[in-house]
Amino acid sequence: MPIISIDGTEYEVAEGRTVLQAIDDLGLLMSGVEIPHYCWHPKLPIDGSCRMCQVEIEGMPKLQIACNTPVKDEMVVNTTSERVQKAQRGVMELLLINHPLDCPICDQAGECKLQDFAFDYGMPGARTEEPRRPAKKASDLGPTIVFDQERCILCRRCVRFCREIPKTGELGVFDRGDRSLLELFPGSKLDNPYSMNVADICPVGALTTKDFRFKIRVWFLDDVESVCDQCSNGCNIYASRSNNRIYRYLPRRNDAVNDTWICDHGRLSHKRITENRLSEPKVARKTTTYTTALQSAGELVREAREAGKGILGVASPFASNEDLFVLCELLEALGAGPGVFSVPRGAADDILIKAEKAPNANGARALGFVESDVAGDAAELAIVLGHTLEPAALDGIETLILIDTEDSALAEKAAVVLPARSFAQKEGSFTNHANRVQVFQPIVEPSFEALAEGEILQRIGAAAGLADWNEKYDVREVSKRLSESVAAFGGIHLGNIDDQGRELS
Repeated sequence: MPIISIDGTEYEVAEGRTVLQAIDDLGLLMSGVEIPHYCWHPKLPIDGSCRMCQVEIEGMPKLQIACNTPVKDEMVVNTTSERVQKAQRGVMELLLINHPLDCPICDQAGECKLQDFAFDYGMPGARTEEPRRPAKKASDLGPTIVFDQERCILCRRCVRFCREIPKTGELGVFDRGDRSLLELFPGSKLDNPYSMNVADICPVGALTTKDFRFKIRVWFLDDVESVCDQCSNGCNIYASRSNNRIYRYLPRRNDAVNDTWICDHGRLSHKRITENRLSEPKVARKTTTYTTALQSAGELVREAREAGKGILGVASPFASNEDLFVLCELLEALGAGPGVFSVPRGAADDILIKAEKAPNANGARALGFVESDVAGDAAELAIVLGHTLEPAALDGIETLILIDTEDSALAEKAAVVLPARSFAQKEGSFTNHANRVQVFQPIVEPSFEALAEGEILQRIGAAAGLADWNEKYDVREVSKRLSESVAAFGGIHLGNIDDQGRELS
């Protein structure tokens, strides 16, 4: 492997990489080795158009762009010399010649690379007196994206994304020289299933999403690492929150799962956290207190157990590994057989979207639940998580205890209804289609009383009189028991899964 020197420090890097790629591979780009860049993106083809990443390489008479210069053994790179700094100032001056001075009203303010680099690498003031080139303002590119053409710096990231990832190619740069402008191709709209990613990769405020545009200033937000729950891919995300509200999902880089992308459907799913929520505990279809509902559920389970009635567990592929494990423990304690679960399915593609429209079907399989769309007729009492099993499949069961996040037809059939926390309101893990276990953290709190499914099940077990079920619920302790009890999860628990996840053994 080549050894190169960057600003006096030697690094061993992979052969066949460019200088910028090699530094990114080391995890040092803009985090130890400062090479500003606009057009380069780790998951897109190299363009080399912005010229911001120029560096000085020993033995080469001219400055080189780091994004398109292959590494060679014993290469010596300087990123801080006066020549480099002068070039950076020159590039920034050119980029700002036509860029409007509208940072106070720009939605990108606070997370804008043009803003940041102008401060760090730019000239102290403008030397031009000519008026800025006029261009379109707040142009509609499609159902999800608004385009401020006057802010565009022609990095062409969005063009390359549309050509290379969804392969729809709606965008292009038209005309030449200082007349060049980013435009839609005639007769097209930006409406592919991944269109909102262009706003993520735009380094300025030219492309913004209609969903988030002018909703809140980004410095009022904090980001929580999480996982999308809309299909079995388990795309890594940041959930941006403020005042107990989720304002947006952004893709979080994980090269083994979603690179740096997320589909539009998953991105917009944050709105469902508060929609159609099951918010009231009920017993015999009448609203009651949470404590009363838990006690009633426990009594029904105790009576069924003592009477020798058949008990069925219905798992949900939307529940976490930890919640499902507690259901396994409860069914075992009650002498019931393995539970069943059903997975909703839909359209898929070759990029990210998977046919299984749930995040934890593989977790349910690994825990021994049987995939089935029927509940069978041997059970007289069913403990049901979620509503992925059709109500008709449970018609023959006398008593239903429903634990769910959303209101559904099952709630009308259940003897006891207990509202549960969604994945955005608790800690846990999902196992994706490739058997990678990934952690999610609580993002917001529910506006009504609700517990995680695992804690509800534990309290039902305690109310049913099961021995050793009265301990305080601790999801991390449950995760440790899971890692010790289920071979596939051997050694994998919430305490040792990093932000990239871990594969089942």
